[in-house]
Amino acid sequence: MNNEHFSIKKRIKSFSYAFAGLKVLFKEEHNSWIHAVAAVCAITAGILLDISAIEWIAIIIVIGMVISAEIVNSSLERTADFIKAERDDRKRDIKDLGAAAVLICAITAAIIGIIIFLPKLIALLAA
Repeated sequence: MNNEHFSIKKRIKSFSYAFAGLKVLFKEEHNSWIHAVAAVCAITAGILLDISAIEWIAIIIVIGMVISAEIVNSSLERTADFIKAERDDRKRDIKDLGAAAVLICAITAAIIGIIIFLPKLIALLAA
């Protein structure tokens, strides 16, 4: 256990590390831009279609879930590459499992988006 005392200054500094991680994500991980564009589209659709507070909560949760999964996946991939540069079945499996987690989160987000937005779009087009 760390015996270091609590410090507001150190807690604030820890946010700078997190923002540095986001910078790395969006600068170096191309898939993060796909997720960012999807998030902007969902937020724009939510505003235009005047979704409810509960629907906003669902949209915000799944956006955070997908981006967080992408961050964890990118970390796993970089760790696997750092530990072992050459090809290896175990390394491939680690990377594939991380990618699968992102895929499941993205599919879940898409399904929630369909549940929320499709009825509103159908009603809008029928009017």
